[in-house]
Amino acid sequence: MEVTVNGEKRQYNGSATVLGLLESLGLRPGTVAVERNRRIVPRNDMEKETIGEGDSFEIIRLVGGG
Repeated sequence: MEVTVNGEKRQYNGSATVLGLLESLGLRPGTVAVERNRRIVPRNDMEKETIGEGDSFEIIRLVGGG
């Protein structure tokens, strides 16, 4: 299926959940905020939130430091 991640179209054939998408990108759910089709996905829902053809994601990585 084709999805858009941070403005870039990608082919994705992995697990059809937000968690699966994050894992395929090498990201841990505890370190990012995810918006799917302009709606924030709560961390507790990432494992069960299914994704579909044409979905658009904005993924923001949280970085600490000073």
